[in-house]
Amino acid sequence: MSAWRRISILCVATVLSGCMVGPNFHRPTPPVANGYTPAPLPQATAAAPVPGGASQSFAQGADLTGQWWTLFGSPQIDELVQRAIKANPDIDAARAALKAAHEAWLVQRGTLLPTADASYQATREKSSGALSPVLSTPNDLFTLHTVSLDVAYTADVFGGLRRQIESVKAQEENQRFQSEAVFLTLTSNVVAGAIQEASLREQIAANQRVVVLASDVLEVLRAQKRLGQVTGVDVATQEAALAQAEQALPPLEKQLAAQRDQLADLTGRMPSEDQDAPIRLASLTLPAQLPVSVPSKLVDQRPDIRAAEANLHAASAEIGVAIANRLPNFTLSGQAGGSSTVLSSLFSSPNTFWAASGMVAQPIFQGGQLLHKQREAQAIYEQSRAQYRSTVLSAFQNVADSLQAIDADSRALAAAVHAETAAETTLDITRTQLAAGQVAGINVLLAEELYQQALLARVQAQSARFADTVALFQALGGGWWNRKEL
Repeated sequence: MSAWRRISILCVATVLSGCMVGPNFHRPTPPVANGYTPAPLPQATAAAPVPGGASQSFAQGADLTGQWWTLFGSPQIDELVQRAIKANPDIDAARAALKAAHEAWLVQRGTLLPTADASYQATREKSSGALSPVLSTPNDLFTLHTVSLDVAYTADVFGGLRRQIESVKAQEENQRFQSEAVFLTLTSNVVAGAIQEASLREQIAANQRVVVLASDVLEVLRAQKRLGQVTGVDVATQEAALAQAEQALPPLEKQLAAQRDQLADLTGRMPSEDQDAPIRLASLTLPAQLPVSVPSKLVDQRPDIRAAEANLHAASAEIGVAIANRLPNFTLSGQAGGSSTVLSSLFSSPNTFWAASGMVAQPIFQGGQLLHKQREAQAIYEQSRAQYRSTVLSAFQNVADSLQAIDADSRALAAAVHAETAAETTLDITRTQLAAGQVAGINVLLAEELYQQALLARVQAQSARFADTVALFQALGGGWWNRKEL
């Protein structure tokens, strides 16, 4: 049996018989919870006769589709999301980071294999006549050709290299779920931004309607003043009310412009590029059924929890790396080649050479560095475990908040619609009475204020129903496990 074959067999046997120091990682046990909220949720939410006011039911244990944004039934939102997925630079950066993490794992995995380096050296040399001939021949001028193959292998006896590979693989897994979190955040921001844009347009339209009503009342009061039926105070008070209504428009228009710019940024466009057709709340469909994952599955579905778990795994493996660094290190090396003044005879029997060696290195004194490295790794593991638990608690809070908001905002919208209807009726009656001279201008002013507040409250509550649904889908993990491309 050749020397190289013996070395190879020894290397394989050493690895197979080697142990892995440090703790073996086990996934954290899912939290024991029967639900997300202290009190059971109603089977269905309240309903209101406006777009976005439909009743929603909670489907316990149902799964979430990977393209959850399509549940709103808006081709415009679907197009915005697809454009963002294709053009947003954050998605490209996340993909590149994941590829880099995968390549880093492949690099680290290569440390288990022997390394081999081939070299060729040519030396032109003239020997001194005062010395014995360098070659076996009396020639004092020659060219020496040397070819060699150097092989080195670090035997992973205590598993330090394998623990390092395990750590890097966990870091790749962490990056994978960070990429999923970027995807979920992007799609959620696009859908929420589109809903917010539609809401701002509705609020602007509502304020414009209030301005028109206030202008009509002002014209009536001015006419009555000319007839001596009201005083200048009534007219001035209504002029102030009209100015306040007009003053509310610029801030809303400013918010709308900022929201449009944000959507352009999310979809990879410049703010100066052509804008898409405006999205209306009336064009959106509120999903009738809301899937609610069982609590034990949430830890598998939330990208941030899975990323924190992978980070915990990496920290666990680093403890093994630190322990292995305090133990003996076994290295095998060998060299073989040939040296000759004639290339054709490089590997003839007299011109070949080889060498094999083994080395064991045991750290003895490093100023306490290796011990404290191990303690540092253990502390980082404890930190990662606490961060994992914090991430889980935050995830359950997100779901609970979303569920309670869906229930509460459905009731708020129903009340807002009722208040708007009553306020509009009151304003119509008061305006009729003002035209007939039956009430003073202050009564109309109060009715206008009441109607303005009710109108804006209804629009905000209407958009909140859609936004709550987006927040729930995001809190449940976004259905990434059901995406076809994965």
